[in-house]
Amino acid sequence: MPSSHPPPRPPLSALLVDFNSYFASCEQQVRPELRGKPVGVVPMLADSTCLIAASYEAKKFGVKTLTNVGEAKKLIPDILLVVARHEIYIDFHHKAIKAVDEIAPVREVLSIDEMICDLPAGYRTVERVTELANDIKRNLAAKVGAYLKVSIGIAPNTFLAKLASDMQKPDGLVILQANDVPAKIENLPLRALNGIGHNMEVRLNHYGIHTIAQLYAQTSDQLRTVWGGVGGDRFYQKLRGVEIHVDESEIGSIGHSHVLPPVLRNKNDAYAVLDRLTQKAAMRLRKVDYFVGRLAIKVKFINAPSWEYETRLMQTQDTLALLHAIDAMWKKYPKKKHLIPLQVAVTFWDLAPAGGHTASLFDVDNDNKQLNSVIDAVSLKYGKRAVYFGGAHRAIDHGKMAIAFNHIPDVETEG
Repeated sequence: MPSSHPPPRPPLSALLVDFNSYFASCEQQVRPELRGKPVGVVPMLADSTCLIAASYEAKKFGVKTLTNVGEAKKLIPDILLVVARHEIYIDFHHKAIKAVDEIAPVREVLSIDEMICDLPAGYRTVERVTELANDIKRNLAAKVGAYLKVSIGIAPNTFLAKLASDMQKPDGLVILQANDVPAKIENLPLRALNGIGHNMEVRLNHYGIHTIAQLYAQTSDQLRTVWGGVGGDRFYQKLRGVEIHVDESEIGSIGHSHVLPPVLRNKNDAYAVLDRLTQKAAMRLRKVDYFVGRLAIKVKFINAPSWEYETRLMQTQDTLALLHAIDAMWKKYPKKKHLIPLQVAVTFWDLAPAGGHTASLFDVDNDNKQLNSVIDAVSLKYGKRAVYFGGAHRAIDHGKMAIAFNHIPDVETEG
């Protein structure tokens, strides 16, 4: 006869460190004159661009990430705008990992401003994990800087620890035990849960799920139906504190984007920047020894909807093949006159490791392999300006290294 007792609740085991207003905090740490003041970090000094980060002093006035600079100035006339310095943010990132790891072992770096730690043996009670979290905060202040505040979430798994870290900012500490769910989180919106964006929220609503309490009440099979597969079962388990492990060896995509400065906001210069981004992405592709099977480009306009185009390829990691592909795609660029491009992006999809790559009888990669190797070696030794394909010449001083929050750049290939 099966037991009527519910399965045991998972114990506390994950501690997530989330840096608050990371880019802006780094600037305030380095530049004392910015401390205590509203700061916006921007890709360039232009009213038409958007903030990529805002300090908490700025957020109090409604200014946040992706707020237009012109709008930010209306809300805060004396806002201090700082051009992003990604090399500094990466340096702080590595110092922060070391400082956190001295207190609790860092299991995984999730993004430029987030890392997950395993709780050491003996640190599983609320009292001990609170002590541990405060030790992490003190060590970060001493070793990295007092202006880099963090919110810490502690829970049975990464999913709930992430949610906990978002519940109290800045400088927060929230502990979610398995039996706290759903009571302590049921008043949060569905989109507070990592993995539920606009489209998934619409789908959940279609199934009559509008609150976290309603979501938690679903069975695993019901969530499989909602998600259309195993993703629903995984979400069911994550919501109950089970740690779900995925294959970290798989790379889903490689890409770059760049906001164009005013002087390059025209079709020809936008293409030159896209060419440069493609060359950088191709170098990254070869460094991890993957091949790409699908290529997508995107242009955001100031005065029109975004334009996207993609194409399938014979699996390749050859720069010339990829440049020929974006050239053919660019011929589909919208014909409408007076378009003003604001941002360009290139993304490689359908990636396959070299071990799983089947070469074609007409494999161009083999023909150009030595050329690509030479270009990569020279670029690594002498910098990206030393040798490159000519299509990027007009943009050689642009498309430089930038940080996406879920990607810490490789200085060698992305500088």
